[in-house]
Order: sequence, then structure tokens, then C-alpha cells
Amino acid sequence: MSETELKLDITPDDLEALAASELFSEPAGTLEQHATYFDTPENSLERAGFSLCICRSGAALVQTVKATGPAATRFARPQWEMPVTSEQPVIDGTTPLASRFGDIAPALSPLFEVNVLRQTWTMVENTSRIEVSADRGELIAGERRLAVCELELVLKDGELVDVFRLARKIEAIAPVTIGVQSRAERGYRLLDAAPVAIKAEPIYLDMDDTAGHAFRVIAGSCFRQFRLNEAILLRRQNAEEALHQARVALRRLRSALSVFKAHLGDEAKRLSDAFRWLAGLLGDARDLDVLVAKTASPAAHGNLQEARRTAHEAALAALSSPQARALMIDFNEWLQSGSYRREPALGKPAVDFAAHALDRQRKRLKKNGKDLAGLPDGERHQIRKDAKKLRYAAEFFCSLFEEKRGARRFALFSDAMEKLQDRLGVLNDLVTGPDVAAKYGLDDLEGSEQGRSPRNKTKLIERSQAALDDLLDAKKFWR
Repeated sequence: MSETELKLDITPDDLEALAASELFSEPAGTLEQHATYFDTPENSLERAGFSLCICRSGAALVQTVKATGPAATRFARPQWEMPVTSEQPVIDGTTPLASRFGDIAPALSPLFEVNVLRQTWTMVENTSRIEVSADRGELIAGERRLAVCELELVLKDGELVDVFRLARKIEAIAPVTIGVQSRAERGYRLLDAAPVAIKAEPIYLDMDDTAGHAFRVIAGSCFRQFRLNEAILLRRQNAEEALHQARVALRRLRSALSVFKAHLGDEAKRLSDAFRWLAGLLGDARDLDVLVAKTASPAAHGNLQEARRTAHEAALAALSSPQARALMIDFNEWLQSGSYRREPALGKPAVDFAAHALDRQRKRLKKNGKDLAGLPDGERHQIRKDAKKLRYAAEFFCSLFEEKRGARRFALFSDAMEKLQDRLGVLNDLVTGPDVAAKYGLDDLEGSEQGRSPRNKTKLIERSQAALDDLLDAKKFWR
């Protein structure tokens, strides 16, 4: 979402119930909209971070060019609109496309289209004036079709917090979720095979960014990854990889809150604790997915499948609960308008904040990881979590250090980090595996005794220590 609008996904049935509620009067306007998206056969616009569509609303034709991802950071307002006289793209100096691609117009052709019926209302919440649009229709890409049903709340005058107050009133009547995908993104994804899961996308920060802006970009990216995978989870059975990536997204988000926590206030801790609740339920289901994959015994498989089914049902019930939906609205309101935004330290350069944060995470890992062999199992597990936090922080901030030396050092640092996490992960599985197996009555699980083997454990600790030492020997890409 932008700082003046909020998109909400809703089902067609729930939209009907909402429109018939006392909160909504007769719509001020109803309009059919038809939008056609264009690109080259190689999807040159999409690959460069642009979209181009021509939208017909009534008799009016408007061409819209948008920049997304790294392309958007180069422009103060990454969207350009202009009236056109036909449904043929116009490439001229009013948008960046001409300078970026030259005379690309002849190569552009329709890729997909969106047809919706839009209803609009003007609402007053406290003293704020908010335009509410409800769009219902479909996205068409060749033979493939995807239903479109969403609300858009646009602040016309007043305070952003009132947009979220209205969102809560809407959510009390009909379940809604925060929308994180543009129609262009949905269209391009519809052209491809349906994704099994969405991994973390690269985060692009600018050298001129403040620490506060960097935090919002990072946290927004983590939330987006979560929502994209949550959507897959809620519409598809046995979406194991989407569940895993949703859990990863919440871990990344909680790590971001931890990196910036000294400047975020008490609300950040409340939100982090709430996300931990969700991550815990996803973690229980993920653990059983892994156990089922490792178990060869048919008898054990049956017991595990039942436990796995129960864990997945609990996770899905939590994701669909009013508590989770309220959490998502709370988080986005806080992210966009929380009191932390007035914290002076967050007005300082992001590049300086990042360097100090990475130094701090690395120092902690170095201090606590001097002697893995001398640590109890629980403290070694904490080292694993510290390593993950350092990895996430490195991924959050790496775009601030993309000069040639920094990029080369980051690649070496990333390789060393991956090796460390792999070895600590194997060690953790050997140590905790027997207890997890016993929890489900699987003491005879093949290999469950290996974690208790002093020889195997000692060898893995030595390999983990070597990987940790290699990581600490790697040059800092941020200095």
C-alpha cells in the first residue's frame, strides 16, 4: 500500500454482504472499466520493472505507466498517466520508457486484460474524507482467467489512521485481507504456471534513504512475502513449500523488528510477539512436513500423517481467524503511521545505521561462538538463531553496498553464511531429532539414535566451528 491508500482483498459473497450493510449506502457511482496491459514478446517492460496499460472508463481512455521494484526508486513519483485517443501505446518523453527502450511501441502487443465493474462511495471517518472503491470482475490472459474482487480505500483529506479505522469497521462485517499485489503482477503470474511458493524478493535501498524509510521498505517486503504465501496456503491443499516460505517471511519480519527495536517502541514488541504466535503454529506444521518426508516406516507414517493434518488445520485456522486479520491491519497501520516515525535516530542515513547494525550482529555471533564444543545444546541453538539474524540483516542491507568491492565481498560472505547455516542445521537436527521423534511415538525412527552418537556429534560441532570461523574471517562487505 502507499501512504494514502489501502487495498483489501475480499470474496464476491463477502463484498455483497458488505455493500448491503448499514456501513454502506447506495454507491455514488458505478462504472465499467476495461484495462489492457502491453509488453514485448520477451516481457521487456516487466523485466525492467515497468508496466503499461490503457484503461477505458466510459468514453475516456487513459494510459498508465508504472515503475516497480528497483526502477521505482529512481523516480519521485513512479507513475505516469496521460489521456490517449486510441488503444495503442504512446511512447514519448512524458514517461521514462522512451529513454530506456527507444522506439519500442511497434514491439508492444496486448498480454492480458482486466474487466471490472467499479462502484464508489465517499465516506467520512472522524473528520477524514475517504473514497472507497469496490472492483469486481476478472483478469484474462489467453485461456486463463482469474477472479478480481477487491476494495481500495483512498484518503482524500484527513488522517491516515482513519483509513485503518474504516478498514476495521469493514473487517467487522466481512473478512478482508491486506492486498499486496498489483493487477500487473497478477496478470504476469497468470501467464506463467501457478507458483508453488514465493521466496523472499530482493530489497532495494538507496544511499539517500533514511534508516526509517529503510525499515519500512524492509518490513513491507517481509509482509508482502508472507501475504503472497498465505494466499497460496489458504486456497490450495498441501501447500508445504508455501507454508515454509510463509514461516520464513515471519521470521524475517521479526528479525527486522529486532534489528531496529531500539527505536521502534513498545508496539513493535507487541506485534513481534503476535507474529511469533503465528510463526509457531506454522513451525509445528513445517516440522511434521519434514518428519513425514524422512519417515520410511508405513506404521509410523500413518501416525505422523494424522499429526501433520492436525497441525496444518491449526495453522490454517489461525491464519483465517479474526485475530490474525486484525493483526495484519494493526501492523500496517503502525508501519505507515506509528509514533516510531518521529524517532530522531531513524532520520539518520540508512547506510550508517546498516553498518552499525551489521557490526553489532557480527560481534554478538563472534563473542558467543568462540567455543561451540564447550556450549550446551541450547546455547548452540541460540548461535544458530544469531547466525540467521546476521544473514537476514545482510540481505536487508546489501543493496546499500553494491559498489564492486562490496558486491564481491557480499558474495563471499553469503557463501560462508550458507555453509554455516547448513552445518548448524544438520547439527540441530541430530540433537533435537530424537526428542521430536519421541514426541510422536517414533523412538524407532530410522537414524533417530544418531543424534546421541558422541562421535557424530563431535564431528558436526567441529565442522560447524570451522564454518563459523570462516564466516568471521570473511571481510565485511559493509566496511
